[in-house]
Amino acid sequence: MTGRPVPTVLPPPLRGWLGLLAALAWMVVVVLGVAYAGQSEPGAVDSWIVRPTADGVRPPWRGVALAMDFLGEPAGSTMLVVALVAACLLLRSPRAAVFVVAGAGLPVATTTVLKSLVGRTIHGPGNLSYPSGHTAFATALALVLALLATGRLGLGRTAGTSLVLAAALVAGAAMGGAEVALGAHYPTDALGGWCTALAVIPAIAWLVDRAADRMADRAADAGRPERH
Repeated sequence: MTGRPVPTVLPPPLRGWLGLLAALAWMVVVVLGVAYAGQSEPGAVDSWIVRPTADGVRPPWRGVALAMDFLGEPAGSTMLVVALVAACLLLRSPRAAVFVVAGAGLPVATTTVLKSLVGRTIHGPGNLSYPSGHTAFATALALVLALLATGRLGLGRTAGTSLVLAAALVAGAAMGGAEVALGAHYPTDALGGWCTALAVIPAIAWLVDRAADRMADRAADAGRPERH
């Protein structure tokens, strides 16, 4: 008697499309990073959209922006990740739990490295801004949840792609808009953070699936009786 197959965190129908999207996202990250390397002023695109100020947005939208910002801070993001990991374990899906942790942490770590390499600042020296880690975190978490939902619900390519793209757009726009409104990032910083998540999450999902499948194969081999 065989057990029910464990859903992959990277649904097969979406693999080709997500791979192409990741490649395009990396191109945007690199192009913007090169364009704004070492700068401390908004670019033409940033000024056309909005020029961030130290005062940021005013009430009542300031409260909304601060609430979004908190979810990207260590305390808020930890609460979110712990809650999602607990939910995955309750659903008996350790693979999904690992994906949540890796999918939330690695994109932020990637933005931290990129910030040091690019060296773009906002509101004075030391305030590295490109790409936005908050935007990357929110987008990455939305992508993780959308991919898990796609696999669990058995959605096809069209429905799964629509869900993943919609989740990324909504989460990225919400957090990126909040960061720009608070004056913490330029609009192109938010775009860079959004693209960083799009570039990293497919690779993380593939690695988690590959590692989990290998562990399952080893466990299955260990459980088979030896032939004499």
